[in-house]
Amino acid sequence: WVQGVGGSNPLSPTSFRQVQGSSQRVTPASTKATNLDTRAIWAIAIPAMLTNVATALIGIGDIWIVGQLQDAATQGAVDVGSRLFIILFVTMNFLKTGTTGLVAQAGTRDGEVAQTQLLARGLVIGAAIAGILLLAKPWLMPALLAALGAEAGVLSAATIYAEIRYWAAPGVMLNLALIGFLVGRRQMAAVLAVEVIYNLLNVTLGVFLALQLDWGIAGIGWSSFIAEYVKLAILAALIMRTSAAMALFASLANATVFGWSSLKPFLSVNRDLFLRTVVLIGTGAVLTRVSAERGEIVLAANGIIYQLFAFTALLIDGFENAAQVLNGERLGAKDRTGFVTYIRSIMQRALAVALIVSIALLVLADPLLAEFAATPEVAAEAQKLKWWLAALPLAGAAGFVLDGVFVGASWTRSLLLTMLGAAAVYFLSLWLSWPLGNWAAWASVALFLIVRTGLQLLVLPRELDRTFKI
Repeated sequence: WVQGVGGSNPLSPTSFRQVQGSSQRVTPASTKATNLDTRAIWAIAIPAMLTNVATALIGIGDIWIVGQLQDAATQGAVDVGSRLFIILFVTMNFLKTGTTGLVAQAGTRDGEVAQTQLLARGLVIGAAIAGILLLAKPWLMPALLAALGAEAGVLSAATIYAEIRYWAAPGVMLNLALIGFLVGRRQMAAVLAVEVIYNLLNVTLGVFLALQLDWGIAGIGWSSFIAEYVKLAILAALIMRTSAAMALFASLANATVFGWSSLKPFLSVNRDLFLRTVVLIGTGAVLTRVSAERGEIVLAANGIIYQLFAFTALLIDGFENAAQVLNGERLGAKDRTGFVTYIRSIMQRALAVALIVSIALLVLADPLLAEFAATPEVAAEAQKLKWWLAALPLAGAAGFVLDGVFVGASWTRSLLLTMLGAAAVYFLSLWLSWPLGNWAAWASVALFLIVRTGLQLLVLPRELDRTFKI
């Protein structure tokens, strides 16, 4: 739900082998039906979980650091600022997902030169998007902060944070294209290492600047800014150490690489996934707006719950990647029985992990929430929601797996439509349940996750019949 995702850490739907570099051809999945390989589920899910957890640490780290400042308005401001950059940056995730898919295809079809041409397009388009965002900054940033409901002390602190982090836009856009290129070439170990370094640096700088130097929320903004460009430098260095470097320079200098006929397929890819990401971000933004209307205590408490839910969602989301790969292979093999068997098997494991996570959250909720809260009032408000914090992983697990199934099978239009249906129910529920208090807002989130899964299950038989025609 948080990352938009259906496209995060995409892996090629071919036999799962970690190939370092795309110049090595990958043997397509067998066209014969195969027995269930449960080891393959874990072999794909665990590295994806580790990468997702590393990515989630930035939000968890920022919430913990700002909690040490012991100011509810500042804690609420970080939640508002984080949501603002989800709106600005995560909607551009197609730069990664689009690059990944096309680079993977080019590696088995055309070779390294074609791959670097795709990277060149991604970098140029990313730089153009960043330029537009920076030009629009004087009116776009205030408008988004107002739309998120930031007022008074929250608005002042959020503006300080956003003014600094906004200038990371070029680094973010270029990094999306570079990560997509590396994932498309199956350099997953390198991607995981970069994400771990990036997040450790971000948290370390945040502690030093915000707490040791007493820069406050500005220190958190600067830590994100610096870490993003260090990440860019590391990614660029990784590319420069490969045989792709010279081909990339040649591609950037080749005007035909950027002709409309060449750019159009790149711009057209993942359209439904992009729109789905926009819907997902909209649901989170509305939650922030509703939280802000209830005051800075509720806003700060909901920000903690949201970040912890994001962490657990990204952990369970590793099974989405397993579904993308394994169900994609079974679709390529035209193996309906294997396809359905993998759905059941992956979902069972995802639900088992979700149950463990939920129990752990329920047991640890009170001390964990108190540790992240800026004030006792924020802690008390967050602790009222611990049952929903524990319930959300179970409510969302099946839907995360089905996201991977739908993406692996290229049922992206149905994925978008089911998301729209669930979002409509969610918005209606938020509106109707407003008089019931903050507790009801999180009930609406759980309802959103359950309805989304229900709609996916409803259309699944039709998609199976359409795809696996007898």
